[in-house]
Amino acid sequence: MNSFILRACLWIALLLPLTSLTNPFFSLQDEIKLGEQVSQEVEKDPKNRVLDEKKYAAAYGHMRRITDAVLNSGEVRYRKEFPWRVKIIQNDTILNAFCAPGGFIYVYTGIIKYLDDEDQLAGVMAHEIAHADRRHATSNLVKMYGVSALMGIVLGQRSQGQVAQIAQGLLGLNFSRKHEREADDYSVIYLCKTRYQSNGAAGFFGKMLRENKGGGAPEFLSTHPSSSNRVRDINAKAEGLKCSTKPSGGNSYQQFKNSLPK
Repeated sequence: MNSFILRACLWIALLLPLTSLTNPFFSLQDEIKLGEQVSQEVEKDPKNRVLDEKKYAAAYGHMRRITDAVLNSGEVRYRKEFPWRVKIIQNDTILNAFCAPGGFIYVYTGIIKYLDDEDQLAGVMAHEIAHADRRHATSNLVKMYGVSALMGIVLGQRSQGQVAQIAQGLLGLNFSRKHEREADDYSVIYLCKTRYQSNGAAGFFGKMLRENKGGGAPEFLSTHPSSSNRVRDINAKAEGLKCSTKPSGGNSYQQFKNSLPK
């Protein structure tokens, strides 16, 4: 029997009754392959205008500098295993960022331009890196679509339409309170070992809450539920770890904004 078919049969036989369980049943290699397949569909969708890396080299340089600082904190569990690819999507009306399994992260120009400083964006990136590093995205996709459907993608046994459906589901992926709390905590843990303000995520969430008080929740908060308690808890985590909460300063963030399309 073909080894791929045998593997698929074994997965289905063992895991079909366990579709409520999550990523412990996916190897890192499987998770990366799933992320690659899904990310290709994200980037093929004409609604997602991914900025060309050559044309916007300066913008990607800023993004990589911020992301690398988080990744090189020494606290990211799968720093060497995941590819950690970050893409910028041109849409100034969407305040959002999201991650696919395996470290494929997408950030909208809307959220970059909305933020006040680099510390806040570092907080957002640390939060998204935590979702990928703690394998939250895969856990949620398993709950939504089941193990057999996701393994079908890994093994190349699903149609492009099915892959596209799952890719679309990433944009509105709702994380549990447990996963959100963990991502918040790890954003502090990661940033504590960098030059950035360790509670940068609190600065971001606080800004969102202040400016949308009494109004409709922005896109990011629809998929990342927030509250004043989260801001409080992020600040408490930074204080408990004795991490710096001083602004990192500098004018490079405005340069980053200026490097984006108008």
